Amino acid sequence: MQYAHITGWGKSVPTATLTNDDLATFMETTDEWIKTRTGISKRNISHVNTSEMASVAAKHALAAAGIDGSELDLIILATASPDTLIPNIASTVQANIGATCGAFDINAACSGFLYGVGLASSMIKSGQNKKILIIGAERLSFYLDWSRRETAVLFGDGAGAIVLEASDTPGGILGYELNNDPEGRDILQSNFGTQMDRFDTDSLDFYIHINGQDVFKRAIHGMGNLSHTVLEKCGMAIDDVDFVIPHQANERIIDTLVSRMKIPKEKAFVNIADYGNTSAATIPIAICDALSQGKIVAGQTILSCAFGAGLTSAAMLLKWGERTTPINVSDAALPACDKTALQLIKPAVDYFLSKSDTTK
Repeated sequence: MQYAHITGWGKSVPTATLTNDDLATFMETTDEWIKTRTGISKRNISHVNTSEMASVAAKHALAAAGIDGSELDLIILATASPDTLIPNIASTVQANIGATCGAFDINAACSGFLYGVGLASSMIKSGQNKKILIIGAERLSFYLDWSRRETAVLFGDGAGAIVLEASDTPGGILGYELNNDPEGRDILQSNFGTQMDRFDTDSLDFYIHINGQDVFKRAIHGMGNLSHTVLEKCGMAIDDVDFVIPHQANERIIDTLVSRMKIPKEKAFVNIADYGNTSAATIPIAICDALSQGKIVAGQTILSCAFGAGLTSAAMLLKWGERTTPINVSDAALPACDKTALQLIKPAVDYFLSKSDTTK
């Protein structure tokens, strides 16, 4: 039997940082207001397309695994904010890393990365593939209406990636569960898509909107239920879990989730303060940060769970292998940015604030 092990990891985060104090220069909010409700202190704003962040993260993951892009059997890219709908941007990454394999995008919103890992691990365990690159990448600043505080303070841009490889050594991805709750699909959404009237300029006013209270309740329920399910199917209990890497949507959600699951808070990794919610990218970025901080150690049993628009949810249980340091290090980087985050978002801020003023 083949086991699917994580052998490489990498991230790509734009250098332009938008702080809570920056947001307070054009909307009614404060650093304290945002921090106490979300745990977020800052987020990154990208000056490049999603595929470019994804490509840099991919190059770091490949280097960490000690393999070349040409060795990959498959690329799965999770995103809700691709550069283009046609073609998929997995093909752009494929060209950038020199891969010659199947490549496709999936959109399961914030759960997308774990959806991708689940699919990839099944492909490896079936014997279909041996080396798969899974990426979570988002440029959610593209969707934001900067006059709407309830969403403008939450999201950021970034990308993370892992390499899954087949191995005869037991461990790796032990199990996963995927679910969707369509009854709640309207509480977190953007109207971008073919339902738009392309001849009506008002259709360009698409943005993310959210029912925060419903999302909070359903997120905890969805992630908690699937986490218990995957543990049960793997024949494990909460006490067997050494470390938890949850989706970074809101620190309150994470705190409530681990409390209800009776997991000590110190076992849960939280880095939302530095990135905001980067949707499909939060978990692979968190994996990279946890490794660099020495929080992931050889042989750990790790639980990861996510929740997103759809309403999607996912949970994964894995046993980390022996290696926690990269085999090689890539010098891949995003091009230099000559603007501040405030300057990058200024055209969108001016547009949406002017629209807001005319509707009052």
